Amino acid sequence: MAQWERLKQLHAVYRQQLHELYDRDALPMDVRHYLATWLEKQEWERAAHDHDLAMVLFQVLLENLDIQHSRFVQDESFLLQHNIRRYKQNFQRYLDDPCRLACTVLWFLDKEKEILQSAELAEQVQCLQVEPEAMETSSQQDLERKMAGLRNEVQCMEHTIICLEEQQDEFDFKFQTHKMEAVVDEAMKKEQLKLLQSLVNRLNNCRKSTLSDLTKLLDKAEELIDLLVKKELVEWQRRQQKACIGAPDNVCLDQLENWFTCMAVSLFQVREFLSKLEELVGKVSYENDPIKAQKPALQRRADILLQDLLKSSFVIETQPSMPQGKGPLVLRTNVQFSVKTRLLVKFPELNHTMKVNVSMDREVPHIKGYRCFNVLGTKSKVLNMAESQSGGMVADFRHLTLKEQKSSGGGKGGSDISLSVTEELHIINFDTVFDLKGLSVVLQASSLPVVIISNSSQQQSAWASVLWFNMLSLDTKDVKFFANNPTATWPQFGEMLSWQFLSATKRGLSDEQLEMIAHRLFGKQRNYDNCKVAWSKFSKENSPETFWVWFDGILVMVKMYLEHLWRDGLIMGFVSKGKEKSLLKKKQRGTFLLRFSESVIGGITFSWVEYDIFGEPCIKTVQPFTKVDLTQIPFHEIIRNFQILESENIPENPLLFLYPNTPKDKAFGKYYSEKSGDNSPYIKYIKTKLMFVSKENSLEAWSPMHSDMTQGEGPEPSNGTCAEEAEPNEDAQPVILPLETFQPDPFFSVAAPPDPPEDLLTYLNNPNLFEFEETSQWCLSSVI
Repeated sequence: MAQWERLKQLHAVYRQQLHELYDRDALPMDVRHYLATWLEKQEWERAAHDHDLAMVLFQVLLENLDIQHSRFVQDESFLLQHNIRRYKQNFQRYLDDPCRLACTVLWFLDKEKEILQSAELAEQVQCLQVEPEAMETSSQQDLERKMAGLRNEVQCMEHTIICLEEQQDEFDFKFQTHKMEAVVDEAMKKEQLKLLQSLVNRLNNCRKSTLSDLTKLLDKAEELIDLLVKKELVEWQRRQQKACIGAPDNVCLDQLENWFTCMAVSLFQVREFLSKLEELVGKVSYENDPIKAQKPALQRRADILLQDLLKSSFVIETQPSMPQGKGPLVLRTNVQFSVKTRLLVKFPELNHTMKVNVSMDREVPHIKGYRCFNVLGTKSKVLNMAESQSGGMVADFRHLTLKEQKSSGGGKGGSDISLSVTEELHIINFDTVFDLKGLSVVLQASSLPVVIISNSSQQQSAWASVLWFNMLSLDTKDVKFFANNPTATWPQFGEMLSWQFLSATKRGLSDEQLEMIAHRLFGKQRNYDNCKVAWSKFSKENSPETFWVWFDGILVMVKMYLEHLWRDGLIMGFVSKGKEKSLLKKKQRGTFLLRFSESVIGGITFSWVEYDIFGEPCIKTVQPFTKVDLTQIPFHEIIRNFQILESENIPENPLLFLYPNTPKDKAFGKYYSEKSGDNSPYIKYIKTKLMFVSKENSLEAWSPMHSDMTQGEGPEPSNGTCAEEAEPNEDAQPVILPLETFQPDPFFSVAAPPDPPEDLLTYLNNPNLFEFEETSQWCLSSVI
């Protein structure tokens, strides 16, 4: 398909670029349309350097216009006749320089190819189901269109400057010729002076037009810089803030880099245009020369716009973080951390030339006891393209450490404000110098506020501070943030909590789970949107009962031991006891759900429903399992093999259906340990497994490992008959031991023959000691 036909079928965004390309008289769109086939078949590139070929093409072009004019005469298209005749007259200016016509046509054809390539690339990306950054939102679509328009106008301005120079050379040549010729005839002399005056007037109008176009070009550049710096960059910085605390926001800088680089390249070209105008004035000038009057102001404006763009282009791509930290922005003294800076204006000639330096707390706030730190390690690196996957200009600092200054006077006595260590915010600063084409600009970038700790026990509180700041603060340099006792609305707070689970397990919190958390914080309410959470209620240093300590304990447990179960939606999690009762009491016997403990930090339990002889539902709950238990036995195996001893000492697994009605083995089956077969002709060992057994009157699951109860926290009471809380019977707690560690009683011993013993019933008659399963797995339990 011909190039012009393909262009006419493009998406509206690219057709708009085509309209902007032909919004001038150098090559009218009518001529391009009616002579499309002929124009695309000619060797314009060779004609641009071959005067004879260019002259032939010029004459054929005029003939084709005559033919087209004749067609319009036959069709009685009066307006089109007029336009074609006018276009032919305009093309007469190329009579003395047909190569310039060839250059003009070639330039337009090349720009058309660029538009086609952009459209085809966007189509390929869409076929791969990958949305290009420029097409994410309508505002970005508009910005991309304006950016393409700016590139077009800059290229057209380049062509205009060339034409202006040629026009000036024509005047200069004729003027110098007039000066050298001794014309005696006054009439001829007046005629030559009249011609020269007309050339000067034409040159003056062309200069005014060029300056006007440059002013409009700078107006558009200023509009685009405002969009880039005050909107797109600010939105990216906010997305980065939220991404640091778990939000699934896109923080890729590639699209911003393309836009910033395009703007910088365009403005540098404008500076070159202005330099060219200065050069032209040096050759030919006259009274009231518009370039002399307007060029200085345009130069200052272009430089200011470029400096503003460059100062905003130096950013922190990856915020400071430790390899083993709880999250970014929490740093520990004497422990290495990394941070990456990036220059969004990518000029290959600057690769390995711009040095970036690191410093701490450029401005020390007036806070009582505010600590000061020195940055140690490799504090200076150059921006280069080798350390970035996308080829961006980055300086990746990987081996920095912080050391507290011994005699720090920072903020002492300067204010009554006093903050805890984990509420104290610090900023890491970076600076470099951009020096290119006669322009030198100092660039500075700052990290988001970091919390600096000296002991790993402070990590939990420090991460809480990072969460709180980046959830609420839009001022990324407000190191006195915690002096103002900020509060969070429930929608902000709930979203942040969901991000913690989403980033740790790839599954956030549901609306029902968030509602349960809101109920825990604010009590029963119809709508929580206007409720607020105070910082002191969320987390305060050295307070073990804060909301964050409880929530973070659950989060750590889920991440370490329950991630797959949580991701598959098998754990209901945040359910109050009242809600639990209302959910289970209408379900069939053996229906159970999994929830997090409200009293044991980092605990999970399960509750199930049974029915008494009167048909009344009874909700029963086991003592919560903690990391001590889950380290020894996977939670799904606990659910699979959990047993309760009824009054007749007959072990039974009461867990049958995961809420609402999924059979237990269907819900958890894919997690069960596969039963390994033994193909040997004899059994070397009796297989054992560790399992939990509870007495009916205690309902406390207990393992042989040391329990979290040693921390001084009482067990979460289990629900007794009809969901009434029962006191645990500590004298009847079951202990489960693996057979391999069991010490034989001197009064009896058990041998394991290759086949089941003949007196198997003898063993089975004593269920307190042995259980024999179809899988030939033996489990020894001893009730103390």
